[in-house]
Amino acid sequence: MLVWFLPLFLVFLMIGLPVFFGLLAAPGILLWLNGQERDITLLYRNLYNGMDSFPLMAIPFFMLAGELMNRGGITMRLVEFSQAMMGHFRGGLAHVNILSSMLFAGLSGSAVADTSALGSMLIPAMEKQGYTRKFAAAITAASSVIGPIIPPSGIMIIYAYVMGESVAALFLAGIVPGVLVGVGLMLMVKYQADKYDFPVATKKHTWGERGQASLKAFFPLLTPVIILGGILAGVFTPTEAAAVAVAYALFIGIFVMRTLKISDLPDVLNRAGITSAVVLLLVGAAMAFKTVVSLSHAPEAMAEFVLGLTSNPLILLFLINLLLFVVGMFLDAGPAIIILGPILGPIFVSLGVDPIHFAIIMSVNLTVGLATPPMGLVLFVASSVSGERVETISKAILPFLAVEILVIFLITYVPAISMTIPRLTGFAN
Repeated sequence: MLVWFLPLFLVFLMIGLPVFFGLLAAPGILLWLNGQERDITLLYRNLYNGMDSFPLMAIPFFMLAGELMNRGGITMRLVEFSQAMMGHFRGGLAHVNILSSMLFAGLSGSAVADTSALGSMLIPAMEKQGYTRKFAAAITAASSVIGPIIPPSGIMIIYAYVMGESVAALFLAGIVPGVLVGVGLMLMVKYQADKYDFPVATKKHTWGERGQASLKAFFPLLTPVIILGGILAGVFTPTEAAAVAVAYALFIGIFVMRTLKISDLPDVLNRAGITSAVVLLLVGAAMAFKTVVSLSHAPEAMAEFVLGLTSNPLILLFLINLLLFVVGMFLDAGPAIIILGPILGPIFVSLGVDPIHFAIIMSVNLTVGLATPPMGLVLFVASSVSGERVETISKAILPFLAVEILVIFLITYVPAISMTIPRLTGFAN
């Protein structure tokens, strides 16, 4: 009877129950109906145990670092740097939007923060230059999914926590896929710019002007170097790296750039605290949900079913990508990873797929789901920032989603894309 926990959970989502309550109510009701009252206690105890983890402390620290940098005007400097480098191309502001997302990804690791911070600046600017609001919102939402792929990445921290993988290896494996998504989106913008005669954002900057923009963006761009360099050199753990990122953001915001005031800190801490609480509550509820998954023996049943379809790992990877894409339409990436990771991961590792490679396939696929209709979270954020309807943005984003799906399959069937850097640095076999 416990195997009905997933259909019941989906019913709760369809009627509009928040994910957090659905993750607890679906298994709780079935355990009660099954006469397993003692396991209900275990379920709700694991809600706390799922959050009580040192590695997970990296998530609120990285979110706080992103908030500090955003409030300190660092986002504007990244946009100015991107405009100096790419603003002279046809469709320049769309290219600037994508490059800014790639750079911002190295600071926050959050698609929602990316959409909110960059969208509030770039969507009105693109409208003034003659782009439609729906296109501006769509390219902002599509490029924001780069945030959780290029390190630091909150969902990769969650995957590493759930599956016992190396955070550093996942961070390194996400670099090339994240850049590949950005380049793919730029190629699509170039095609549309030539077809629809998009405007040029600015005249071509001189190398001196580009140098000045680079100097302004130097300290923010140093953030991912410090984070990854410190982790790879063994100076600090990923959680300690997140705390170092907060200290660095405070230092450059208050003392170097002097764009952050002490009076700004209460609001920054409040915003970071609320966002972190939402994520950690979802992680805790998903870990409790995972307890019922194991009690129901669903992983074994799923493995038997999947392997019964075909023993060809290439076909199975195609089918799983389709499954993850559909899941990503309705469920946030973090809970989806915690629920499905323990079920799907061991199946593909047993078929010879490298665990780091599968982690990237799953993370990128579910991250793209954040921008996928009908329930993609960043679509709603882009709608809120732009004032455009979600349905309208959903239609405009389809060409960019096609590019991201193509990248997912490239990552899936060409393991070297994600595995080369981890192997060269000794973090993967």
